[in-house]
Amino acid sequence: MASLAQWIEGARPRTLPNAVAPVIAGTGAAAWLDGTSWWKALLALVVAVALIIGVNYANDYSDGIRGTDDVRSGPLRLVGSKLAAPKSVLTAAVVSLAVGAIAGLVLAWFSAPWLIAVGAVCIAGAWLYTGGSKPYGYLGLGEVAVFVFFGLVAVLGTQYTQALRVDWVGLTLAVAIGCLSSAVLVANNLRDIPTDAESGKITLAVRLGDAKTRVLFTVLTAIPFVLTLVLIAATPWCAAGLLALPLALRAAGPVRGGQGGKDLIPVLKDTGLTMLVWAVVVAAALILG
Repeated sequence: MASLAQWIEGARPRTLPNAVAPVIAGTGAAAWLDGTSWWKALLALVVAVALIIGVNYANDYSDGIRGTDDVRSGPLRLVGSKLAAPKSVLTAAVVSLAVGAIAGLVLAWFSAPWLIAVGAVCIAGAWLYTGGSKPYGYLGLGEVAVFVFFGLVAVLGTQYTQALRVDWVGLTLAVAIGCLSSAVLVANNLRDIPTDAESGKITLAVRLGDAKTRVLFTVLTAIPFVLTLVLIAATPWCAAGLLALPLALRAAGPVRGGQGGKDLIPVLKDTGLTMLVWAVVVAAALILG
């Protein structure tokens, strides 16, 4: 029976920046439009955190029952390691997704009811990533989904629910966050290329191969800093986003150095930290600007 610490580890806390950073960035974009609503920002944060925990447990369940996680060098998986019954992990996923759905309904009701449909698509995307008969995560589309859901939808959705409109600043932030969020998944899948290929999980990393996946990671982590220079057109304060560059270089070190297996686990944390710091600094810059 899994302990509380193992359940927390199974929720994959290293991925939480993927949920928190888009809300911070979207709130900064809303502030740029003089439309900040702090209670809506907090509600959006509940939605994002609940959804990412839900998708992590859903992935744990779906990959576990397929046997994908039987041999693994990455963070703990509850079902694959047989520490928790599949039904228990599935219940945790459903509860987390339900919390996100309820918070999303409230947020949409007080902002724009049509966003309920967007929320429904997000929840379906969370489940179908590794669930269902033809999971798109097994077809090399995981990074695209992360870019869309945790980049474009999360950032622009946060901006829209507060300011009731979006602009080029919000879109630029969304692309930057989407790239860094996708980079986290690229690093994860780079580490798992051998085991994923053997189990039939054809991720984008498996399709591209080791060398090209490392190039993709480097490009994804570089784009946000190019876009930082673009954001200077909004306010020179945004140049402060370059302060996160040393973190990005540290994250890319093991990838550029050809390391694999467990040596790539710190890359997930450092890439997430890069995303979080970049989002906080740029959001603060837009508020000051």
